[in-house]
Amino acid sequence: MVKSTGIADFDLVIIGAGSAGFSAAITGADAGARVAIVNYGTIGGTCVNVGCVPSKTLIRAAEVIHHANKGNRFEGIKASGSLTGWGSVIKQKDDLVNGLRQAKYTDLLPKYPNITLVEGKAKVLRQGVEVNGIILRAPKMIITTGAAASTPLIEGFDKVSYLTSTSAFELAQLPKFLIIIGGGAIGCEVGQMFARMGVEVTILCRSRLLPKEEPEISRALETYLKEDGVKVICGAAYQSIREDNGICLCYDHEGQTHRLTADQVLAATGRKANSSGMGLEELGVKLVPNGGIAVDQHLQTSVPGIYAAGDVTGRDQYVYMAAYGGKVAAHNALNGNSLIYNNSAMPGIVFTDPQVASVGLTESQGKDKGFDIKTSVLSLEHVPRALAARDTRGLIKLVADQQTGKLLGAHILAPEGADAIQTAALAIKQGLTTRDLAEMIVPYLTTVEGLKLAAIAFEKDVEALSCCAG
Repeated sequence: MVKSTGIADFDLVIIGAGSAGFSAAITGADAGARVAIVNYGTIGGTCVNVGCVPSKTLIRAAEVIHHANKGNRFEGIKASGSLTGWGSVIKQKDDLVNGLRQAKYTDLLPKYPNITLVEGKAKVLRQGVEVNGIILRAPKMIITTGAAASTPLIEGFDKVSYLTSTSAFELAQLPKFLIIIGGGAIGCEVGQMFARMGVEVTILCRSRLLPKEEPEISRALETYLKEDGVKVICGAAYQSIREDNGICLCYDHEGQTHRLTADQVLAATGRKANSSGMGLEELGVKLVPNGGIAVDQHLQTSVPGIYAAGDVTGRDQYVYMAAYGGKVAAHNALNGNSLIYNNSAMPGIVFTDPQVASVGLTESQGKDKGFDIKTSVLSLEHVPRALAARDTRGLIKLVADQQTGKLLGAHILAPEGADAIQTAALAIKQGLTTRDLAEMIVPYLTTVEGLKLAAIAFEKDVEALSCCAG
C-alpha cells in the first residue's frame, strides 16, 4: 500500500501497465522483488483494449460473412452471409475485451502481493518516480508506456474529424464510404474488414501495400483486396484534406490530381512511442528518430538503471515482443544484464485474408547483409491443403544463403499462414538449412507442408512429386 503523501521504497518501479509492464512486474515479483507498477488510463495497454483483441475478433466476424458468400466454390453448396447488426457485433467485441482485461490484468494483481498498482501520471525525477505527489523510489526502473496512433503530415489533417484504429472499432454505425490513409498492417487489416462489412473502402499509400514485406506478397495481396471490393491506390502523393459535406482528400497519382470524398477518413500511418511528458529527456534518456526510447541489447537506456521495453522502444511493435521484452528488462534490472534481447527469429503476422506471416530476412535484407542469396517462390496452387480447400490464393517465399543452405527468411501469404510460420521461426532459430526443412516429416494437407514443398523447390520441380511431397 502506498501512502497518499511522502516516499515509498521498492526494488523496481515500472511505468506502464500493458503487456510489457505486467510481464516485467510478474517477472520481478517471481524473483521476490517489491514492485510498483504505475498505470495511467485503462489498465491492460493497447493489445487487449484497442489493438489485437478487438481487431482480430472483428476481422474474424467479417471473414464469416465472406466465406459464407464464397461457399459456392464447392459444388452442391449454396450459402450466404450478411451483417444484420453492427451494434451487436461491437457489443460482443466489447464484452470480450472487458472480460479479458479483467481476467488477464485486474484479477492478476491479488495473486502477487508484492506488486503494488499505483494509478496516476508518472514524472521521472532523479530521486524517483513522482505520481500524484508521491515519490516511488527504487534502484531500477522500466519504462513500458507503449505507443499511440500517429497521424499523417497532410495539410489540413489536424482540422478534420478522423478515425484511428482505436475509434474505428468503437463506431456506433458504419460509414458508407471510408478513406484509409496508409497501406501497412493496420490499413490492410481494417480496410478488408470494413469492406466485408459492406463499406466502400479506398486505401491510399505512398509506395506499396506492406512495404516491409516481400514485393511478391504485396502485389498478390493488392489483387486479393481488390477482389474484395477494396480500391487500392499505391504511389499517392497527398496534397490536402478538408471537411466539405464529408471528408475530401486531394492527392496526386500518376501525374494527375484527384479528389476523393468519403464519410470518414482513417489514419493508418503507424504508431508513435509514448515517450514524452515523463521527464526522460531531462534525465538524459536518449530517443531514436521515431520517438522511441533508445536501448541496448539488454534493454537498458542511455541512463544506467533505467530500462525500456515494448512499443515505447519504437521497434518490434507486437504484443508478444512486448511481453518478451518486459521479461528480459526485469531480469536484467534485477540480475545485472545477464540476458540479451534477441529478435532474430521474430515472426510477424498481418491478419488479412489470406494472412501474411513472415520471419527472418527478406531477399533485399539478406543481400544488404552481404549474403549470397537464393530464393524459392511457391504458389499455393502446388499445396494440397489449398487445393482441397479450393482456395489457392497466396504463395510461400523462402530466402536462404547460397553457400551454406541456411534458411534466412520465410514469407507466407496463405489463409492459414499465421499458424504455419512458427515452424520456419524454429528452423531459423536452430540454424537449419533448406535441405533440413525439406527432409522434415510434416502432416499432409496442412499449410506447413507448403514450407516443405518450398524448400524442396530449391532443388526439384515440385510438380514431379507424388502426394505428401514424396
